[in-house]
Formats: sequence, C-alpha cells, structure tokens
Amino acid sequence: MISLNNRKKINKTKIRVGRGIGSGKGKTSGRGVKGQKSRSGVAIKSFEGGQMPLYRRLPKRGFNPITKPNIAILNLNKIQSYIDKKSIKISETLNSDLLKKLRLINKNSIKLKILGTGNIKDKINIEADLASKSAVEKLEKVGGSIQIKK
Repeated sequence: MISLNNRKKINKTKIRVGRGIGSGKGKTSGRGVKGQKSRSGVAIKSFEGGQMPLYRRLPKRGFNPITKPNIAILNLNKIQSYIDKKSIKISETLNSDLLKKLRLINKNSIKLKILGTGNIKDKINIEADLASKSAVEKLEKVGGSIQIKK
C-alpha cells in the first residue's frame, strides 16, 4: 500500500521552453525547424494532409427539427422533494403555470411531462400535458389524481 508521503510526484513542474540551450528546450523550443507547425498561431486540427477528413468521410446522422417542442420533465421524487421543502403546497393543483411561477421549471418550456422515477407520499392533484404509465399508477395508488390536457 502506498502512503501519502512516498507517492510518485504528482505536481511535476512545467517545462519552460525557450530558456537557453542548456535547458534542452531552447532555441527552437522543441518545435523542430521551419515549416507551418513551427510558427505561432497555427491550428491544423482535423487536417489530414489533403486526405478527406474523418468528419467528412462519416455520414450525417439524424435530424434536429427547428420547431422541437420544449418539454419540461418532472419526476415524482422531485415533486416529493419540493413538497418536503414546502415550495409546493399539497392543497393547490400542480400545473406548468404554477411551476413556472415558482421557477421550478424553465419559463420557455411549452409542455409538462410527469415521469414515475421515485415515490410520492402525499396526495396531490397534477395537471400535465403528458405522463408515463408508472407515474399515473403511483399517483392513483397514493390517492392523488392526474389530469392530462388534450
């Protein structure tokens, strides 16, 4: 077992280039001689010497629609933690407007989806656009209800 005081040195000192020939990294500072890469301000990141670069050889995949609806996702355990912190009152109906007002979901979100991760202990009424089967089951088991907007 390695104790803390006899480990290999972790904080190695940075090599300071261009500090004279005696340092071993002087004159050309380890860049060789001449050429594009020896100059400053050069970035040849994905250039492959005229060969078709990898990012252009591989096919494009997928499609990202411009008008993708921004859906806020809320798990049951998150709702329960908000109830425990007393940010949400059990008496009021939980909907996207209330959550936006309390800043618990993003104001730009268009729809609200309830997912069933975790458990919920308190009986609460929720109004959402979408909900998973497990979330609906868990809510009804506790005695709460969920209205899904059409």
